[in-house]
Amino acid sequence: MTEQSESKESENSGERIAKVLARAGVASRRDSEKLITQGRVTVDGKTLDTPAFKVLPGQDIRVDGERIGKAEPVRLWRYHKPDNLVSTHKDPQGRATVFEALPAGMPRVISVGRLDLTTEGLLLLTTDGGLARLLELPSTGWKRRYRVRAYGRTNERALEALKDGVEIDGVQYGPVEAKLDKQQGGNSWLTIAISEGKNREVRAICRHLGLTVNRLIRTSYGPFQLGALKLGEIEEVPRKQLIEQLGPKKAKEVGLA
Repeated sequence: MTEQSESKESENSGERIAKVLARAGVASRRDSEKLITQGRVTVDGKTLDTPAFKVLPGQDIRVDGERIGKAEPVRLWRYHKPDNLVSTHKDPQGRATVFEALPAGMPRVISVGRLDLTTEGLLLLTTDGGLARLLELPSTGWKRRYRVRAYGRTNERALEALKDGVEIDGVQYGPVEAKLDKQQGGNSWLTIAISEGKNREVRAICRHLGLTVNRLIRTSYGPFQLGALKLGEIEEVPRKQLIEQLGPKKAKEVGLA
């Protein structure tokens, strides 16, 4: 289907609800689909049961009873996440969230991937679920780089064996770049880079090496660096820089160009 025919279809029959939720910064498109199947989304008072539903401008769309806002401009921030914050909007256990810690006046944002409770460092935040999904895809080829302190000892030979990927507890992980920076007391300091970002991947890799992670800091996500950003500080990525890093085609896909 051509871009012109897609546009015409959208005008005639609306847009898929998951896309609308993502554009409003409610969640990524995949997570928006989960909200729908969980029965948490209504349109004009009717609870949806399929993400294939299409909506038209002006319809009353709500998530958990709260009406969604209009689509925000596509924006991206770098945030230096402290530990002891979860990367979800609502935590069933009542723990403090990243989103509660953000400065007043921030628009509604979602995270690009997640960092677990005790992981520190760079977390990307965006107003746009489509952009979040794009940046999370392994096909971007963007590496997530971590500084790791772990109890135990390892060596370059064991780390070199990870370069073609590794299977751990039945889960296949892609290629891993790992370097031993130093041994300090009973701890090893490592730099680890991964491309997939599977759930708790770095911790699983370290366990495979016989190490127990006691500090984990993400220092970069693709071209975006933690740099000198202070703990708890947030800084917007300039629009021009974001477009340059995405390239014209992907920037157009998410409405940036």
